[in-house]
Amino acid sequence: MAAASIDARREAGRARRADFPRSAHAEWSVSERTQDPLAVLEQQAQTRVHELIPVRYERMGESPFAFFRGAAAVMAMDLSSTPVTGLTVQACGDAHVANFGTFATPERNVVFDINDFDETDPGPWEWDVKRLAASLHVVARQHGFPLRERDRVVSEAVRVYREYVVHFATMRVLDVWYDRTTADDLVAHFPRRYREQAQRDLTRALRKDHLRAVAKLTTDTGGRPRFVENPPIVVHLDAAGHDMDEVAEMLDDYRSSLADDRRFLLDRFRIVDVARRVVGVGSVGTRCWVCLFEATPGSGADAAPDRIILQVKEAQPSVLAPYVGASKLGHEGRRVVAGQRLTQAASDIFLGWCEAPSSGRQYYVRQLWDVKGQGDLTRMDRGKLTAYGALCARALARAHARTGDAAALAGYLGTGDSFDRAVAAFAARYAANNDHDHAALVEAVRAGSLPARSRS
Repeated sequence: MAAASIDARREAGRARRADFPRSAHAEWSVSERTQDPLAVLEQQAQTRVHELIPVRYERMGESPFAFFRGAAAVMAMDLSSTPVTGLTVQACGDAHVANFGTFATPERNVVFDINDFDETDPGPWEWDVKRLAASLHVVARQHGFPLRERDRVVSEAVRVYREYVVHFATMRVLDVWYDRTTADDLVAHFPRRYREQAQRDLTRALRKDHLRAVAKLTTDTGGRPRFVENPPIVVHLDAAGHDMDEVAEMLDDYRSSLADDRRFLLDRFRIVDVARRVVGVGSVGTRCWVCLFEATPGSGADAAPDRIILQVKEAQPSVLAPYVGASKLGHEGRRVVAGQRLTQAASDIFLGWCEAPSSGRQYYVRQLWDVKGQGDLTRMDRGKLTAYGALCARALARAHARTGDAAALAGYLGTGDSFDRAVAAFAARYAANNDHDHAALVEAVRAGSLPARSRS
């Protein structure tokens, strides 16, 4: 059967407005919740490292945006009660504004894209757009911007998302696949008054490479490289109750997930140290290991050892899974890797997955840092936050165009601003409620109903 034409798919998307008006995307009510947000977080805590749960709550309590970052499962629950068109993409699942940034491609070029895929799964495209929009409103609200300015920040991001989806729908499949936001594109995207600052951010990111990771996180003790201990944030393998034999078996399993050329490269290195390292906000409590590898230097008696750090991070079921179904790939680490490769313009050469032989826990593997950078949201004025949100929206539109039916999406979204205004209204409503959820978390920790981190 011949594939439907672009015009037919666009018209089919437009026809969905009859059942799912674009204005309906403004809808959401806290009364639709099926669980208390703190109960959702406590359920997640059941499968995490118990001693790290207070660290997670401490980090989430720092600000409304920190809470928002850690509450992807709460928002997934909330989004499950909102209207959807039935058009599916490879959703990021946690597309908030701090989960975009720069990184290096295998060719050592710098690109800007989505950079967190712990929650990726096939799912409604609307959920990613609304999470990005709500995150922008939360950040703008935290800055104290007036409501009208907060709405402008969000509306501009949604407009850019919509217009890029329409643009990608006109492109050839391979052209969409090869499209990327380069370092030059990133700087040029910002209004002239912000370009010097954007270039400085990019320069800082260029310094945050694998050599910087090794220098910052390790030290040589008696000629042996070791991770610097900082309990409970960084704890060595033996102190965390694991042994090297299990890690070696996991890395053998990881090796089998790599392509032949990557396997060959990995075999040039040997593992010399392993530690557990707490990362992020929402991820705190999941098991995350950093593994230091060393290769013999190429030449010269004084040549420094060649070292890299790989992060081995536990992959639990996506927060979307209760609403879209379990992953069909049968391995949560593989789910993360597959989703990343589908949606990113380019991915880390060491990206792979593995399983712990004794517990059966599933992990994905990547380099810890590889020219990783992002804008400092805490220091952005309204103009820069607006431009940065639009940059993220462009990357999200490309991800959805790569993995969904861009023509149908374009037909549904159209050229007017009805969807933009609806999502801005949703984001305002959700951001206001996020403040209440954050305050409830802070009070629960203060009252002792949620565990607090002890101070010695």
